[in-house]
Amino acid sequence: MLAKRTIIGFIVGSLIIGIGVYSLITGFGFQTVEVNETFGVGESTSYQIKANNGASQKMKIIGDSFDLEMNSPGDGLQIPNTSYKKELSLEWVHLEDGITFIEIQNTGSTDFQVTATLNVTTDPILFTYHLVVITAGVIIIGFSMGFTLRKPKGF
Repeated sequence: MLAKRTIIGFIVGSLIIGIGVYSLITGFGFQTVEVNETFGVGESTSYQIKANNGASQKMKIIGDSFDLEMNSPGDGLQIPNTSYKKELSLEWVHLEDGITFIEIQNTGSTDFQVTATLNVTTDPILFTYHLVVITAGVIIIGFSMGFTLRKPKGF
């Protein structure tokens, strides 16, 4: 018969392993990020969009006036520091793997809003994080099984 602590440890460890496996599976490929941000007068923001070849991006900026500078990898969309008024809609596709850099500065007398749908690739280090979570679940199950074999002093 299994001890109560063993059953609890087995359940908790299984849940942790399940979360790690689910995160590992959903972390492959493009991840869609929805951006909806508002910035005040004089504020600035920057975006670094890491994506593979063929990733499509959409961005819409609405404001009184603002400056925008954009550098896309390879021969992709390049915009030098340029001033815009009212609204700007951008759509582009990454022509090669890399990072798109975008800097926006509010130069108007009202807030400006950035809405975007970005397809990004996940950082490879996240694969290791998911494996660490799965390993933690296995360790919890292993320790809890130890309570069935023998009970340590004090338990």
